[in-house]
Amino acid sequence: MRFFFLVVVFLGTSNAYAQNNLEQQFTDIEAKVIKWRRHFHQNPELSNREFKTAETIAKHLKSLGLEVKTGVAHTGVVAILKGNTSGKVVALRADIDALPVTERNDLPFKSEVKTTFLNTETGVMHACGHDTHTAILMGVAEILSKNKDNIKGTVKFIFQPAEEGPPPGEEGGAKLMIKEGVLENPKVDAIFGLHIRSNYEVGTIHYKKDGIMASVERFVINVKGKQTHGGRPWQGVDPILISAKIIDGLQTIISRESKLVDEAAVITVGKITAGTRFNIIPENAELIGTVRTLDPKMKAHIEKRMTEMVTTLAKAYGGEATISFQNNTAITYNNSDLVDQMLPTLQKVAGVKNVRLRKATTGGEDFSYFQEVIPGFYFFLGGMTPGNKEAFPHHTPDFKIDESGMLLGVKTLTQIAFDFLNN
Repeated sequence: MRFFFLVVVFLGTSNAYAQNNLEQQFTDIEAKVIKWRRHFHQNPELSNREFKTAETIAKHLKSLGLEVKTGVAHTGVVAILKGNTSGKVVALRADIDALPVTERNDLPFKSEVKTTFLNTETGVMHACGHDTHTAILMGVAEILSKNKDNIKGTVKFIFQPAEEGPPPGEEGGAKLMIKEGVLENPKVDAIFGLHIRSNYEVGTIHYKKDGIMASVERFVINVKGKQTHGGRPWQGVDPILISAKIIDGLQTIISRESKLVDEAAVITVGKITAGTRFNIIPENAELIGTVRTLDPKMKAHIEKRMTEMVTTLAKAYGGEATISFQNNTAITYNNSDLVDQMLPTLQKVAGVKNVRLRKATTGGEDFSYFQEVIPGFYFFLGGMTPGNKEAFPHHTPDFKIDESGMLLGVKTLTQIAFDFLNN
């Protein structure tokens, strides 16, 4: 699909009053966005369990007069805003779930929530910034609802649960939302999303065409040998030795077969399970790990070679082995034409020098599943205090962001909606 763009002035109108009025609305809403964020931060909920979070979101959206649907993909909320005339449909997405992390910050709105996750007692924390994404999109919904006479077309607000992955045995996240028809009725033409980053300065936006975040695959390798006494290895087949050869061999796929000057790729074995006693060579071993890729062709090649290498190496040492893959996320792949179309919008809102081209990351995002169906653009929003020498890493007990960065997120998604629909 080819997209063309026309640079327009703010709100798609030359009316200075309208522009000044919108700027005042942004100023007025910042305190509300921060208040919402702090509420969500203090009351986090895990994937597919975001019941109270969804209630708060739905109540706000209904107060704006939007068409609101709840219970989408278990706990998701979807709202529709129709402009004054018919036209295209744009979707704006925010993720709403938290993580099983015990917060270590001393914030006045620190999370004290406790739960049991996979049979382990843990805290619950918005340790990846989803609380900010939710508050930002609630703010965008309020601004756009007040200016719907300037909208040509329809805006669909998607508050998505379970971005971090549904609990074992459950469906969830973007995949389930798509399965339940979130991109239909009305049919969405393009989707946009953002992610706040604790290591990028407030006031900046970071983007990349094509693959910006990696596909995340979980793989499981089962190795079968022949059990024997540890003092008489010649009477058996050692699955631990085979596992070591497989691990060593897999790394050559990255170091000798993958064209890393084009895109990054990673194979990591994160868990090995085998044996019960020091003097017994066991019958079986299990290896669990992850593959990260940023290019579809490279992904297919790596999967093919892993399968070949696992089975062949096991056979060469007298054993057997199988490998299976489970997709956790696809490649977060920004449509090049859509990026070209909307880049002037980002630069208009943040300033040209504050919109920066970045390299890809091997982290994953299930926003990618929306992008497999329709054109999408996903970018990063600065959340670190300017001049700060210490970033607070995502998915850690110390994760922290500067709330002053959220207003730029509100402004950017708002203007994206206006410009995409009105151009």
